[in-house]
Amino acid sequence: MSSVKSEYKLLTVFYDGRCPLCQAEILFLSRRSQPQILRFIDIHSSNYDASATGVSCEEAMAALYGQIEGESIMQGVQVFSEAYRRANLPVLAWLFSRPWLRPLHDRAYRIFARNRHSISQLLGPLLLRIVQYGKH
Repeated sequence: MSSVKSEYKLLTVFYDGRCPLCQAEILFLSRRSQPQILRFIDIHSSNYDASATGVSCEEAMAALYGQIEGESIMQGVQVFSEAYRRANLPVLAWLFSRPWLRPLHDRAYRIFARNRHSISQLLGPLLLRIVQYGKH
């Protein structure tokens, strides 16, 4: 188990469980974090409550959403920054939280989100296998 600071509040990440690339990222993050500070909910599962989050499944398919316990819903690059922080990936957390890099990250994320399924078909299965068979 990683040594992540316990002062972090729980971050819930809402993800597309039908996307192999998304599955690989979630598996990678879940292996590096502790369940009390980072949890994942597949937007296609019965655990996802669109009325509670205020984000429809259609909206959640278009962008990554997350919520820190007791705070407002966030989306996109900010979710990655918070997830990487909780997964004990300080360099990635730092890179994704830099204001001067935000326009680049936001633009790249919008392009990725629009093309996620095509990208996932090409790279997702391979990356998912790599993560599945990597260190536990």
